[in-house]
Amino acid sequence: MNFAIRSLSDSYTDRRAFINMAGDIYKDDPNWVPPLKIDQHTLLNPKKHPYHQHATTQLFVAEHDDEIVGRIAAHVNHNHNEFWNDQVGFFGFFESIDNQAVANGLFDRAREFLRHNRCSHIRGPFNWSTNEECGLLVDAFDQDPVIMMTYNPPYYSDLLEKAGFEKTKDLYAYHIRDAAAIPERLERGVNILKKRYPFSLRPLNMKNFWDEVELVKKVYNSAWSANWGAVPMTDAEFEHLAKDLKMIVNPDLCYIAEMDDEVVGFSLTIPDANQAIKHANGRLFPFGLFKLLWHMRQVDFVRVLALGVVDEYRNHGVDAALYHETFKRGMAMGFHSGEMSWILEDNYPMRNALEKMGAEIYKTYRIYEQPL
Repeated sequence: MNFAIRSLSDSYTDRRAFINMAGDIYKDDPNWVPPLKIDQHTLLNPKKHPYHQHATTQLFVAEHDDEIVGRIAAHVNHNHNEFWNDQVGFFGFFESIDNQAVANGLFDRAREFLRHNRCSHIRGPFNWSTNEECGLLVDAFDQDPVIMMTYNPPYYSDLLEKAGFEKTKDLYAYHIRDAAAIPERLERGVNILKKRYPFSLRPLNMKNFWDEVELVKKVYNSAWSANWGAVPMTDAEFEHLAKDLKMIVNPDLCYIAEMDDEVVGFSLTIPDANQAIKHANGRLFPFGLFKLLWHMRQVDFVRVLALGVVDEYRNHGVDAALYHETFKRGMAMGFHSGEMSWILEDNYPMRNALEKMGAEIYKTYRIYEQPL
């Protein structure tokens, strides 16, 4: 198969071609949820998405007979390398037909770009960082992806591994199939811990939304600072994410934990908007917005997007209390199951807390790496 690899410009036309090619890969896949194209354009636009303020990025496509048959983004997250004293480069937004030569060609150009930027390793997929979508799905291909989680064909893992990539970390998605089945002993344990450690939980106050965002930001950057691959979010990144989530967040599913007038933890749970987005077919206009709003009323699944506790309070049961309160409240609102994602494979305290509630791993996302 003859093909050529082309680097793209920052033009709207090139971004649109990069975005649209995914539709050809998934056109016959009933589980794919087409992402909203307006969001994809924002992600890839250096003038609109704050990731580009501290990153060097380049998009590539593979073309055969004037048709795009593969794509990839190579990028250097300078904040990551400064924070971790590292020289890692990243790839993301990878899509390809089932052809090893095409995949190899894309990875070769990504490696070339990252070597030129003095990177020692290539790691991915990250779209763009741990603060957005990341990981390659390696199982559970018969299920739709949940909001802000990746999805890909089963053959992608073969393409990566035959190109020389090896697993560096697995990320787990946990599932609670019936929130009503949360063990009573957990509720008793949470009540005991609340008496021992006088922390309190309260829902997000939407009237003071941006003040609440500031409180959450401090906990987020503190609680995740030691996690593998995590990088503190910049003010611009946090504001951008908060604006996006504000449209779908339900304050009664988001909790802030406080002790001695200090915020010591938080949880952010959102309805699985992918159940509604799927009906929009990637477009908000002219009718996608109405479809989205209509189907949002029928969403019955949630995702615990983030849950964090500052280090000195991690053995106080705050995390268990946040989970318990979230699902108890979610049940009352008509949500009877949900996903907690993603959890690092070696984050045993968080995994133990989930498994004590009866949660089970039902999806695995893999991060790959290769020396340059």
